[in-house]
Parts: sequence; structure tokens; C-alpha cells
Amino acid sequence: MKQIQINENIKLNYINMTKLKTTSVGIYIHRPLTKKNASYDTLLAAVLKSASRLYPSREDIAASLDNLYGATMGSTVLKMGEDHIIYFDAETISDKYTPNGEKLLSELLRLLMSVVFEPKVCDGAFDEKIVEQERQGVLDRIDAFINDKRQYASSRCQEETARGTDFAIMRYGDKATISQITPKSLYEYYKSIITSSVIDIYVCGDADINTAVSAVTDYVSELNFEKAEVTKTQIIDRDVTEVNNVTEAMDVTQGKLAMGYITGIKPDDADYYALVVFNSVFGAGAHSKLFNNVREKLSLAYYASSQLEKFKGMLIVNAGIEFQNFEKARDEVMMQLEEIKQGNISDHEFTSSINAIVNTCNAYYDDQRALATYYLSDSITATNRTLDEYISEIKKVTVEDVANVAKKLKLDTVYFLTGKGAENND
Repeated sequence: MKQIQINENIKLNYINMTKLKTTSVGIYIHRPLTKKNASYDTLLAAVLKSASRLYPSREDIAASLDNLYGATMGSTVLKMGEDHIIYFDAETISDKYTPNGEKLLSELLRLLMSVVFEPKVCDGAFDEKIVEQERQGVLDRIDAFINDKRQYASSRCQEETARGTDFAIMRYGDKATISQITPKSLYEYYKSIITSSVIDIYVCGDADINTAVSAVTDYVSELNFEKAEVTKTQIIDRDVTEVNNVTEAMDVTQGKLAMGYITGIKPDDADYYALVVFNSVFGAGAHSKLFNNVREKLSLAYYASSQLEKFKGMLIVNAGIEFQNFEKARDEVMMQLEEIKQGNISDHEFTSSINAIVNTCNAYYDDQRALATYYLSDSITATNRTLDEYISEIKKVTVEDVANVAKKLKLDTVYFLTGKGAENND
């Protein structure tokens, strides 16, 4: 990956990928995660992508993308630890494969730079019609997130495990704050952040990096930036004297069990690689103990898996269960953890876990966005390792390493989403 510092806040990262015939561009605007920022960032991401000074309507932007042989552009927000990111994503055909030698990358960057740095403004405010339309879209997205009970339960468990930290704030913010944002207050917020935030731009594909540098520099050279830094994230490493048991009742027909463990392990720790392999053995795949025991052998769950939240040093177990199986499923999850602590890991489980991680990483070389996300994450955690180095370290992990790292886990939170009235029948 080649890095070019455009100015004190903006860095352009070029990942040369010749396998695909497309070029993707990702723009990441880093903000501190706060309740206000999460809400404003989410609405801002939606409003900015809808219109700009050069492309004053959705129709104009759509026409511009169509002229770039059906290029695509979207926006959302990401949460990586306490780093809240306004993310713009776009993709077009690589310049090397255009029918008539068109320079699509420079045109796509012109569109993106216009969206980010030259928004459509009317009398010191964003366009009221666009703000109202996008506000409803954001509120609908939050409702859809809550209605996906598997995702919701996992998120709630993360929030409870991260209680007392800003990471407990929902990625999209909250409906009450979003409902109160005005076109003027949103524009004032935009002005306060756009030149005082770290901005990472990732260009992935077979592209002319000088073209990208020129396109970005032309847009920002006249702007005055205030030096900023990416919010540093600290892992959670509290002492657990008592498990935080949380039961929530909603109108659901299937229970959701989520268990939050604190690992105390940072991404740059020597035993982080063993933690990644542990997660694979424990619950990240069809080869894992949770899948084959809690789900398949004992039929205690419709699904059972685990996932790492590396920015906060957490591991979350997720399972869909019958309401009456709550205690059995919870206890079996803890039993499978004990098995790993004792080193009771079969050759098949261990080899399959290593292979699954390596295969996933190798697949990044065929996925521009996945590779950009890997290096963005690496930058935020300041681990400074290439993907090949990461794979090499994973291959060095032993069964004993996995057993030892399992012993560091502390069960912090047990979250149970049950049906209304079901909690009274247990």
C-alpha cells in the first residue's frame, strides 16, 4: 500500500490490485463517538450523498454515475471502537478497461469531492426537502436494526459489556436526537467538522495514483484545515466480581441469548493471534464447538456463534434459543469454553480454525473493500502489519496458545431477549 499525505489531515492510501477490472474509492471521515456525533454523522452521511453544488439533485448524481458506465456511490457510518466514521463508498470501471480511454477515476473523485467538500446549501442551511427525506430514511434504518432481533440482541450485549464507555452508544445515534436536527444545525455541524477531522481516502484497483492525488488536491488546496487526530480507543479490562445479568422482554417468538466476555487483550498484544484462533475454535464457523455442540449435538440453539470486538477487547456469543432453554444453553456455552481451557481441541477443530482464518484473509485480495477495511482497521489500532504478516502470525499459533488465551476470558454480561410474558413462565 502506498500512502500520500495530501495535507495535515488528509491521507490518500493506494492499494494496487490488478485482479479486478474495477476501481473503488472509500472516504473515511473520523469523528469522536458521542451521542450527538453519532446522530449528526448518520444524517449528514445521508444528506451529503444526495446533492452537492455541482450535482444539485439526486437525479443529477444518478445521471453522473450512469455516465461513468454505471458507477455506484453510497454512504453510511461505521463504529470502530470510539472512532465514529462517516463513510462514502464508490466504484467504477478501471481506466484501463474503458471503451474509449475515458478517465473515470478522476470523474468519480470529482463527484465524491464535490459531495464531501461542496454540499448543496440554501441560505446557510442544507436543503430542507433533502434533510426531511433522508431523516425518514435514517429513522427507518434504526427501526430495521431494532427489528432484526439477532443483530439487536448482539448489539445490546455489546452495549452492556461496554457500559460506562462511549462505545455503548449506538452506531446510528438515537431517534430523539435525529428528529430534532434542523437543516441549519446540520450545516453548522458540517462546517465545524469538515476541516477539523482526519480523513482517509482509499483507492483500490489498477489505477493512476497521480490522477487521484491531483483530483483530491485540487479540491482541498484552498481550504484551511485544523490539525486533528483519530480518537484513541482503550480496551475494556475491568475486574468482574459479579456477572451483569440483563433480561429484556419484547414481542418475539424466539429467545436471543448473548454473552459478553472481556478478554483484556489488545490488537497489538503478542497473544492477540491466539485470541483470533480461539474465537474460530469457539464459535466462528461450522467447525466450531458452539456450532457442533450447542446447535447440532444438543439442539439447544437455532444458531450459536461468537465474534470478536477487537477495538474493545470483547468477545460476544450469540444464540437463538427457545425461551425454556436459556439456562441450558448458557451453561453449555460456558462448558465449551472450559473444554478449550483444558486443551480439549481436536485436530480437526484446530486445523479447520486456522484454515478458515487464512482463507478469509486470502479472500481479501479479491475484495477491494475488504482489503481497504483491513488496512483502515490496522491504522486505527496502530498495529502496522501487512495482511501477509497477519496470516504468518496466525499460522504460528498452537493448541496450547489457544488454551492459555481462553483462560484469560472473563464473563461480564449475560443478555437474554425473551418474549413478553415468557419471563414469568420460567
